[in-house]
Amino acid sequence: MIQRSSSEIRTLLTEMFHAAIGAAAPRLCIAPWLPPPPKGRTLVIGAGKAAASMARALEDQWNGPLTGMVVTRYGYAVPTRHIEVVEAAHPVPDAAGLAAAERMLALVAGLTADDLVICLISGGGSALLPLPAPGITLAEKQAINKALLASGATISEMNCVRRHLSGIKGGRLAAACHPARVLTLMISDVPGDDPVDIASGPTVADPGSCADALAVVRRYGLALPEAATKLLESGEGESVKPGDPRLARAQSHLIATPQMALEAAARVAEQAGVAVHILGDSLEGEARSAGALLGGIARQVAERGQPFQAPCILLSGGETTVTVRGRGRGGRNVEFLLSLALALRGHPRIHALAGDTDGVDGIEETAGAIVTPDTLARAWALGINPAASLDDNDGHGFFGALGDAVVTGPTQTNVNDFRAIYIA
Repeated sequence: MIQRSSSEIRTLLTEMFHAAIGAAAPRLCIAPWLPPPPKGRTLVIGAGKAAASMARALEDQWNGPLTGMVVTRYGYAVPTRHIEVVEAAHPVPDAAGLAAAERMLALVAGLTADDLVICLISGGGSALLPLPAPGITLAEKQAINKALLASGATISEMNCVRRHLSGIKGGRLAAACHPARVLTLMISDVPGDDPVDIASGPTVADPGSCADALAVVRRYGLALPEAATKLLESGEGESVKPGDPRLARAQSHLIATPQMALEAAARVAEQAGVAVHILGDSLEGEARSAGALLGGIARQVAERGQPFQAPCILLSGGETTVTVRGRGRGGRNVEFLLSLALALRGHPRIHALAGDTDGVDGIEETAGAIVTPDTLARAWALGINPAASLDDNDGHGFFGALGDAVVTGPTQTNVNDFRAIYIA
């Protein structure tokens, strides 16, 4: 049995995280899905944190002329030759995103059946294409988005509301491309990889309804502007449904998923001689609840050899949520880790890393953090109360003070959260 120091374990976990990110790199994922050039024009559009890097990868691998525009998060642009890259705000939308969405609809107007639209979609696209439905202002859209983010709603629930208050999501963008062929290439950042939830499905038919969106609003006690409430209650906000003839020539493909990322990370660990158990690629729920649960499982493995024998690594993905009640800086991965650390109670044989594969956990330019056996002790030595930090939703402040934040910078992809628990 290989005995590893704490430093070596941290290095292994970090290598696994980077392998997960690397597996979803657009330059590796796009080529297998590209069709032959069409008789007419090739127009590229798209939105998401990976949109710019997807656009560059497409340019490098496309055999023919193309033009277009994609929108990505501030700081996530990369140089391109033919496809314009626009930057906008995420997770709370701004005027730049609104202008980009309006321009995108203008670009696809007047296409013919001989034309091909390649749509590049990744996580973050919901905020980056914030075109409101008629009657709703950008300021109201921003307020709705903030309320959704703080509510504790799942990503599927949030996107259900977004689709029915949008002028471009829920299949509306694909409908605007009719009669052109629409090929959507997606990098999934949502539990279950449902295309309608990735960037709120701008090119995908939506089986949901205004009634479903209204149920989410009521479930979480959200206060909507009068115009938004009217759209949902009247049914005027209905999205494009399956069977709509305008989407008859629209196809979508998942080119990178959370499961692919976890499997890449698992290979790194296995090559290092450590057994890996993937618990799931779509874990949801409150981040602090997930931390407590997985902490209990990790202790059972360490102390009882159940349900797995140590040494091993427990891997999981998905997207937890944080119901913000404190004044901290939030972040679901650091909230998960802080809860996990409390559940582990300084167990001497357990380390963990959790991070968002896009490099941004919540609204912080920090991907996540690392938990070590002495995390709680070091915090107390600095006068930091771990439980109080958790109650204040201040995981970023907590791990930043310990020097245990994981900072990657923009990763140019997004396959959701990554969690690895090493049990020696």
